[in-house]
Amino acid sequence: MRLTIIKRKYCFYFIALIGIVFIGVISSKWIPPGIDWNTAFRPAVLELLSGRSPYNIEGFFNPPWALLPLIPFALLPENIGRVLLIFTALAACIYIGYRMGGNKWSVLAVLLSPPLIHGILNSNVDWLALLGVVMPPQIGLFFVSIKPQIGIAVILFWLVECWRKGGITEIVRVYLPFSLVSVLSLILFGLWPLRSFVEIHLWWNASLWPISLPVGLVLLVTAVRKQDLRFAMGASPCFSPYILFHSWIVVLYALIRSTPETIAAVIGLWLVVIIRFLGI
Repeated sequence: MRLTIIKRKYCFYFIALIGIVFIGVISSKWIPPGIDWNTAFRPAVLELLSGRSPYNIEGFFNPPWALLPLIPFALLPENIGRVLLIFTALAACIYIGYRMGGNKWSVLAVLLSPPLIHGILNSNVDWLALLGVVMPPQIGLFFVSIKPQIGIAVILFWLVECWRKGGITEIVRVYLPFSLVSVLSLILFGLWPLRSFVEIHLWWNASLWPISLPVGLVLLVTAVRKQDLRFAMGASPCFSPYILFHSWIVVLYALIRSTPETIAAVIGLWLVVIIRFLGI
């Protein structure tokens, strides 16, 4: 009986996967192009697969390992790959919301929030960075570092937690793989992290730096004192001189366990969008 249930379960998943692919192929004709996918991530993946540096692509600034999960999507026709990427991102966002302690109302509120919609439509990879916060640190480090605007304070928080747990031995155990891969990426691709500094003065920069710096420090100290990752998530955007509007989604996920606060934040963000639209 148990084996039959398992077979039915996987049969359902397989049929659902086929259905998603079919819907993706059909709907790809009407989905508008995603700027980040079309101009940065997909071309960077194709450059990497061709044996060249992904940093030949002008709009790509992320760590090279950010491209690995995107390879299956980039190999498909452009629009089909993007639609399937949207489905995957939405599924990941729902999964992250429940893993962070959200309920159906707070998760729905985040799904309807301006930052998430903005990120999905542009086909950015904030969802990949957010996946890192619900993973073990050894693996999560590779994901949260994809977007330092989302993960920088989380990386510092995990460092302190490793020290608490086992001192320098635990730090080495958790951080050594990430450190080695980071050094290898610098050897292969040069000082790629410096490329991001050119974006600081762009008009679409939504950073509150440096006014946000004291807020970030308070949140990070609170995270360490309370041993609560959520405060570190809220601190990360405050430390970044450059952040796009959609990367503020990390703050909503930090709140998602508290439904009234999450809904209030989403309403506030929609008010910001309306005020900006009206030019008030």
